[in-house]
Amino acid sequence: MDLFNHKKQAMGVKLEPGCILIAEPLLPDENFSRSVVLICETGSEGTIGFILNKPTVYTIEDLLTEFAGSTLSVYEGGPVQQDTLLMIHTLPELLGGSAIKDGVYWGGSYDALLQARIDDRFNERELRLMLGYSGWSAGQLEKEIEEGSWLIAPFDKNILFEAEVKNIWTRAIGSLGPQYAHLLNMPTDPRLN
Repeated sequence: MDLFNHKKQAMGVKLEPGCILIAEPLLPDENFSRSVVLICETGSEGTIGFILNKPTVYTIEDLLTEFAGSTLSVYEGGPVQQDTLLMIHTLPELLGGSAIKDGVYWGGSYDALLQARIDDRFNERELRLMLGYSGWSAGQLEKEIEEGSWLIAPFDKNILFEAEVKNIWTRAIGSLGPQYAHLLNMPTDPRLN
């Protein structure tokens, strides 16, 4: 795709846990349109990440009855295994999980989450629940980056847990610097411009 000649931006930026993928404004894949993805794991078998800016209509109590009364929002993590509830958080001492970068973890124990909720031992801004995940086979994401479908931003903990989900894509683009500001005004469908 690379209508904006951003291949240069992708070159030399290391795809690693913690980096943030930003969908090009015109990315036609409706699963990832205007999405921001946190990369959690990458290796010889492929890459795993979570979309950060796609809320669902669900709360955790809709999915897990033992969380009755909880209003923790659930987000769409990606198109893979959407029957699986996963989490990213900053609470390894409470929930466990696998380190991503700089105090951010993915995975963990739902029993521990339930107990932490009962004991009121965490702030909801330290946790994001995801239905499904985003996954790419070995080499697939690298090819998409080379084609210009994705921009890569450095790790930014503030973007991960941004309360205003609608601002995440804009903030992620802004983190790339002023040379990318023009992307903020791109319509989702250029035929409507």
